[in-house]
Amino acid sequence: MRLILAFCVCMLFVSCYDYERNCADFQTGVFEFETVLGTEVVKTTFDRRANFEVETYKGKIDTSSIRWVNDCEYILKSINPKSMQDQKPMHFKILETDGNTYKFEYNVAGDTNKQIGVAKKVGD
Repeated sequence: MRLILAFCVCMLFVSCYDYERNCADFQTGVFEFETVLGTEVVKTTFDRRANFEVETYKGKIDTSSIRWVNDCEYILKSINPKSMQDQKPMHFKILETDGNTYKFEYNVAGDTNKQIGVAKKVGD
């Protein structure tokens, strides 16, 4: 009985925790995102402005338009797609913020397979 009561009390405290979401602080600026591809850690840098984003990845630059759905979600679409995959818009959702970083999920718009990432704001 004590174990069940202790579990219920713990669940009460955990369920009351609310993640910080200051999404407006991350709508513009210069950001870095690192991910592992195979055995290699790769870094992407992107400069996000009100209506567009310029991404630098492995020395290549790509520009995309941004359409904000709400303060925490946006759709990114490549301006000059080079492949069929690049033509598909990407959906991003900021899940939580902490200092100069934010956790987000992203996927090809309409696809249910979502990925999680963390980006760091490195400049305005």
